[in-house]
Amino acid sequence: MQNRQEKISQVIVTAGQMRDIEERIFAAGMPVVALMEKVAGLIARRIQDIYPNLGQTRNNSKLLSHSLNPRVGILVGPGHNGGDALVVARELHFRGYEVWIYSPFSKLKELTSQHLQYAQSLGIPIYQTIEQLPNSDLLIDGLFGFGLERNLTDPIASAINQLNELSVPIYSIDLPSGLHTDTGEVLGTAIRATHTFCLGLWKLAFFQDQALEYLGKAELIDFDIPLADVEAVLKDIPRIKRITPATALATLPLPRPPVTHKYKQGHLLLICGSRRYAGGAILTGLGARASGVGMLSIAVPESLKPLLVSHLPEALIVGCPETETGAIAQLQLPEKTELSSFNAIACGPGLTRDATPIVQEVINSDRPLLLDADGLNILAQMGAIATLKKRQGVTVLTPHTGEFERLFPDVPDAKHDRVKAVQSAAGQSGAVVLLKGARTAIANPEGAVWIIPESTPALARGGSGDVLTGLLGGLLAQATTKQIPVEDIVATAAWWHSQAGIIAAQERTELGVDAFTLTQYLIKALT
Repeated sequence: MQNRQEKISQVIVTAGQMRDIEERIFAAGMPVVALMEKVAGLIARRIQDIYPNLGQTRNNSKLLSHSLNPRVGILVGPGHNGGDALVVARELHFRGYEVWIYSPFSKLKELTSQHLQYAQSLGIPIYQTIEQLPNSDLLIDGLFGFGLERNLTDPIASAINQLNELSVPIYSIDLPSGLHTDTGEVLGTAIRATHTFCLGLWKLAFFQDQALEYLGKAELIDFDIPLADVEAVLKDIPRIKRITPATALATLPLPRPPVTHKYKQGHLLLICGSRRYAGGAILTGLGARASGVGMLSIAVPESLKPLLVSHLPEALIVGCPETETGAIAQLQLPEKTELSSFNAIACGPGLTRDATPIVQEVINSDRPLLLDADGLNILAQMGAIATLKKRQGVTVLTPHTGEFERLFPDVPDAKHDRVKAVQSAAGQSGAVVLLKGARTAIANPEGAVWIIPESTPALARGGSGDVLTGLLGGLLAQATTKQIPVEDIVATAAWWHSQAGIIAAQERTELGVDAFTLTQYLIKALT
């Protein structure tokens, strides 16, 4: 049974859903002012943790101004996000910080206006124009919270651009001002935060690639939203969830039963490689090896068989007749072996489009099928949606953005709203679709979504996707006898792959994580 904190850490909401959840809290009797005090108190404590003011000398590299204690600039907007910022200002003032307030709006919500009036009574300096602002060691952004939908215009847009040019850390409350809560789109301009405190529940923008350069380090501030209120709002809606380590590890085929054998631990068929792209077959095989799959068969062109045997001696390497161009011409499985013998098939890396008949053959099978790389390009030529609707077995697709657009040309732009795009593609095709990116998103045909919450640009290397194909194929083969949703397995593989990249980059820098090296960190990511 998951505890509350684990469940809350998985939830991702849209702006509309967050409004509905807050309305339930307020309708139940929670005063807005009390919630504001609680949230702001938690933020103030986090700021104090990061920037302590216990009489440090100016040797502390975090402190840039000329006073003994940190000087904090508070950016105040007209709504309750501005009210949160003003309570933070008051609390930091009481704790000995030098605080000033930037309040450029003439009209404020009543509660925000009351907090501004009290801050003024405490003697906290308040400025209306950007030119008046003194130096500071850090800024706290409370200009706009979640729910912003209109483009920012001058003078506030110009002020935000000037604030971004300062060499000062910026801590945003809930969301950097200027970002769309759901799509992560920049609405004219936006604060480039060093750190963002997401309040209560994760907002969808935190997992859209286009928002990442504005969010900085993201942290959830849990202010004890009742799970009952979350469930009441989300119960009939396909969930968008953030995969956590606990969820991913619980999905892995561990521990194994004490009495078993290799075929009970899954038999995976990889179909990959060509004379031109031999490395793709090797990397996919090494990814599958790390999955722990009980039996691994790899079909490659005959000329590649000695090379694959040297790298994967434990696998059954199936040499197949090849075309003049060095692609697989025909699947030639061992005697008495048919496609139905395998628990899962993964097909695509390094194939080239000359292997079109092979892809057609596996699509016509009823086995759980993973398509990647040239498997996807061939599928796109066949007409992805019409072809996949005829399949009897489970299908998993793992495109990057370019492949996704070729597969689903009628789906709205995946670069604008990746979550909506992947939901639409999965719903239309009946496949589980994994859209690769800085925040990989996975959707099932019913519209449920998993998002991988962290990754590393170190994975932007040729071959790293091949490793994922093998790893995911191996997990699919092992899961066929268990009642685990396919999208959970796909999300677990993507999380595992990302974690390996993160650990490798920490040890070797982002420049030192080639795809072969990545395979050596897959097991490290679980230990």
